[in-house]
Amino acid sequence: MIPSESTFNGTYPYAPKFSDAPGFRMHYVDEGSGPVVLCLHGEPTWGYLFRHLVAQLSRTHRVIAPDHMGFGKSETPADRTYWLQDHVDNIEQLVLALDLREIVLVMHDFGGPVGMGLAARHPERVSAVISINGPVPFGQPELGDVLTANAQESPWFSWILRAAQEGRLETVLNETGYNILSTLKLNGFENNALITPTWLEAYGSPFPTPADCRGVSGWAAGFAAGMHQFETPAAEAREMISRLPAMAIWGMEDRTLHGKHFLPLFRSLFPNGKVYELPQTGHYSLEDAPDAIGSLVSRFLGIPSGDKETATQDAYEAY
Repeated sequence: MIPSESTFNGTYPYAPKFSDAPGFRMHYVDEGSGPVVLCLHGEPTWGYLFRHLVAQLSRTHRVIAPDHMGFGKSETPADRTYWLQDHVDNIEQLVLALDLREIVLVMHDFGGPVGMGLAARHPERVSAVISINGPVPFGQPELGDVLTANAQESPWFSWILRAAQEGRLETVLNETGYNILSTLKLNGFENNALITPTWLEAYGSPFPTPADCRGVSGWAAGFAAGMHQFETPAAEAREMISRLPAMAIWGMEDRTLHGKHFLPLFRSLFPNGKVYELPQTGHYSLEDAPDAIGSLVSRFLGIPSGDKETATQDAYEAY
């Protein structure tokens, strides 16, 4: 767990806030005022991934970026499991405690199924969906085939399955604080110019000991063991969700979550949604292309942008 006061040389200058509603000390930032934007990170990142988006959107919106259990500045309890449904439970409790409504969900990596789990349980609280290299699956029958096909091409998921079978998954992931760069590069991180001591500290410092790595290893172990339970909304809730304004932004150099497998799920759920494919952008697209993503999200939210930004957005549009 990162000390609450850490700003990483001013690159994450947001005041830390905490809630005990999920049953542990969950950290989140809460910046700006206006319509709510809830940013949900994935593996093995934390709210730091959204630092540029928080700075930009908090001028016009209330932007909340929590750290999941076992990540960032949140606690890593020893008596909890770290499956998908646990993370959905935690976010649900935070949302209810803060009484968040008219939520714009912004989701990356496993933040996608966490956010969609929240939407399935509380569709009346969600106003829009933004997927940024973050799948939006429910527990539909075809999901198993999609996950299997993706895992066969993904070095990360292929390694997880093999390492779990051979009994060395935790051995490696319990040292995530030291192998963080290789993990990020394996998944798909393209902008090497960002690699500085501060940047590495920001992403590696949540995982200094094996006890601090329960979140990162738990998510991987849950996938290998088939423990993650994807929410299946009621028919009425699914219909409500499918009518929401929605946008997918996908870095097409993603080597972990291949767009060809997951974008069809997005289009199936959101037939009127917009899809933008970013070339030369990897899985951690918010690191590789923060300006392009900020521009696309701003336009989606109705925040005025310049002609140059609009031209850039149109160039990325796939559908």
